[in-house]
Amino acid sequence: MAKFVLAGRADCPYYAKAELLADYLQKNLPDFRIHKITQHPDVWELYYGVTSSMTTELMKSIAQENLGTHIEKELEEESLKGLVNPLQVWITSASSLACYHLIPILTSGEVFGPQMEISINLFDSKHTEEKLISHKQEAEDLASPYLQSVSICTQVEEAFHGAHVIIILDDHMDKEIYSLEDCIRSRAPLCQLYGSLIEKNAHNFAKIIVGGKTFVNLKTALLMKYAPTFAHNIIAVALGVEGQAKAALARKLKITPSCIKDVIIWGNISGNNYVDLRKAKVYRYESAIWGPPHYSRPVLSLLFDRDWVNREFVASLKTLTATGRQFGGMLAAHSIATTLKYWCHGSPPGEIVSLGVLSEGQFGIPKGIVFSMPVKFENGTWVVLTDLKNTEISQQVMTRMANDLIQEQLVALGELANFQPCQSDYKDLFTHLMPDDEKDLILSDGESVE
Repeated sequence: MAKFVLAGRADCPYYAKAELLADYLQKNLPDFRIHKITQHPDVWELYYGVTSSMTTELMKSIAQENLGTHIEKELEEESLKGLVNPLQVWITSASSLACYHLIPILTSGEVFGPQMEISINLFDSKHTEEKLISHKQEAEDLASPYLQSVSICTQVEEAFHGAHVIIILDDHMDKEIYSLEDCIRSRAPLCQLYGSLIEKNAHNFAKIIVGGKTFVNLKTALLMKYAPTFAHNIIAVALGVEGQAKAALARKLKITPSCIKDVIIWGNISGNNYVDLRKAKVYRYESAIWGPPHYSRPVLSLLFDRDWVNREFVASLKTLTATGRQFGGMLAAHSIATTLKYWCHGSPPGEIVSLGVLSEGQFGIPKGIVFSMPVKFENGTWVVLTDLKNTEISQQVMTRMANDLIQEQLVALGELANFQPCQSDYKDLFTHLMPDDEKDLILSDGESVE
């Protein structure tokens, strides 16, 4: 049996002619076999010094087809590598309780998919090494088929090396903070450090997700500033606040929180934010009106006690935001993992998700600030739901939310000395009038309009 190797540039017309002849011979000669090797034009250096009687158009057509096939093959091989090479997941402040709760979820196969193995890299300061070792050992004890390895990093210059996913948790405060302004300014140096390390060490298409309970929007904005190459791939988790609002509503309606969908969080995730119930729905609610599983009813049509909505509901969310309790370890971990799952595989069809992203002027939000707004995840990215109806927000409300976020950035960058947050008062419940289409906008900073 005669065996031949045919090698050439994928877009070469002369290779195309030789390939046609080889295919013809292999088809008609039982003992003739051919092995083809194509190379991308950028890496092929040989030149065929022959002439051909084949028409130029036909050779070019076959050459283009060869190039397309070669590129498809390269992409397929690259995707298969992902099944062999683990996804590198880095977690900052990895000695924290949130990280402890996050590891079992990441290794369950639900976040990145059952075909993807992961390597977890725990990054924190040197004095937390004992706790990091404990986390590492427990993670290995899980014996998860999706976990290839767990490593510890306490050397700053090695952080985020080859990272595909970076999870930014709350940082430790090693020195005493005397004022709110000092607390805000302390975020800038660390974000600058992280940003430079991400630019230097992370994978080109790394996903960066910011969680925690303090200055989440600010940290996200600073990372975008100091890691500009990755700015389009940095987001802030808002599902913690959204989950807390759903739980409070569920307790009032005596249902499970998972039955409530489409609660929208606007603004500052860990500060002056607004919980919008105008699109919120309730599924599987037991009442005189009953329907199939996909049947829903507006939340506001079932909340007859508007005094509870305006006072207790708002006050409870305000307290949780002020204390940071809504981002306790368990909820923070679940919120981050769920957001990552949606980012990788898409959010449930038709469901509204709250997410902190860089504003491009949608909904009248000032450009250039990280703002929580309604989105959906699809095809490995997110889309802001600008086509939602009846989601308009008054200029006064928008100014309050945006002003705090702008001030935070200016203080953090040393361009403003004092931070003066917008204050709200319960008396506004009765004196602040808004158009009918902006009724039932629930404000978690202590205000409600109806």
